[in-house]
Order: sequence, then C-alpha cells, then structure tokens
Amino acid sequence: MTPPVPAIRALGLTKHYGDGEARVSALAGVDVEFMRGRFTAIMGPSGSGKSTLMHVLAGLDTASAGSVLLGETDLTRLGDTELTILRRERIGFVFQAFNLLPVLTARENMLLPMTLAGQRPDPEWLDDVVERLGLRDRLAHLPHELSGGQQQRVAVARALLPRPAVIFADEPTGNLDSHSGEQVLGLLRSSVRETGQTVVMVTHDPVAASYADRVVLLADGLLAGEVHDPTPDSVLAAMRGLGVAAVAR
Repeated sequence: MTPPVPAIRALGLTKHYGDGEARVSALAGVDVEFMRGRFTAIMGPSGSGKSTLMHVLAGLDTASAGSVLLGETDLTRLGDTELTILRRERIGFVFQAFNLLPVLTARENMLLPMTLAGQRPDPEWLDDVVERLGLRDRLAHLPHELSGGQQQRVAVARALLPRPAVIFADEPTGNLDSHSGEQVLGLLRSSVRETGQTVVMVTHDPVAASYADRVVLLADGLLAGEVHDPTPDSVLAAMRGLGVAAVAR
C-alpha cells in the first residue's frame, strides 16, 4: 500500500498580530500535516487560532514565521502575484456566507474562477459535479432564487470544478438549517471518498466534525491533540478535555 502523502503541511507556523505589549500570538509554532485524499476538521475554543491556521494555510493571510508547503511549494516564499495564481489554480474555498455574485446564474457562479483564469471545465466532470450536487434544474437561477442549501451547493461546485489540490471550508454549514447542512457535509465527504479530494474544514460543531476522517484540536495557538474516526461524542469529549463547553446543535 502506498504511504499517505501530505497535501499541505505547516512547519513551525507562527502568526502574530500587533506589536510590543499589544502583540497577540494567534499561532505559536504549529506543526501539522493534512494528508492527500482525506477530510480533516480543525476545532478549538474561540481564540484558539483555528481560523488563523486555515487562512495562513490557504494563502489568505501571511505567516510571521515558519512555512506552509502545498506539495513542494512553500507559500511563505511566494509574492502576491504568485499567491494569487496558486490560490486560483490549486486551492478551493467554501465559505459560510456562500460568496455568490447576485447578478450571475448558478452555472456562471460555479464556473467563475475558471472563467477568470481563462480555463474551461472538463464537460464530463462538470456534468458529474452538477448531477451529484442535484443542481441540474437550478443552473439558470440567480442566487436569490435558490435556497440557502442550494446556494452552498453551488459554492461547493465552484470549489470542486477546478480539481484543486485542497478545498478549505470555513464553517460551511453555519448559515444552513440542519437538513441542508447534512447535505453539504455529505457532499464534501463523498468528494473525498469518491474522487480523492482533500478537504480541510474549520468548524465549532461536533456533528459536522464527525463527517471528517480526523479532527485536529487547537488551543492557545498550539496543536492540542487529534481525534481519528471521530463521532460527535468523541469530539465532545475531546473538546471538554480542552475546557470547552461545546454543544452539538
């Protein structure tokens, strides 16, 4: 069996905000790997650094020290233009707020990153993604004509279509009802299982985290443990071990 290969990893990752006495350390030297073809959730109490970690891993924020390796590419050594190209070509994003353009149809929104890059989707892959996400009869609809769950499925399609190295999901079910949230999490889970996609998700919800293969726990900007093959109960127990009164919604 081929040993697992990291899709992205952090080495001694440090992030400070402010200077002097006002300086706050959001990340205090994090070493962590996210394996290719796996679904990992990042959890921790408020202020633990989980969102900062995801933003630095995704090239949306800069590190104060340390390295972020996407494959063999060190993001911390790239300039702004190189980072922009890398994010467009090798990283996908699913955000809590959907981030769809209101004047574009569902189809235009899901193709937007590829359109901006001058690329065309593989027709078979596009058809497969649309079918799996149940969007075939919604492609001509504008965002305001879609439910929250449908809008988030469009956002998932937008992230999947370029076949990025990693998809980052920031609280992707935070604005959804429980049924729609289950649909989106199931789609992320199936994209890992069926197509070998790598997904890294920040969440505060133990139920959402249970869809992952592994949960990485942060506390005070440091790696504080892991949960493999998580269940809502095992995640809750781990969070309580950090002194967090996490409650599944």
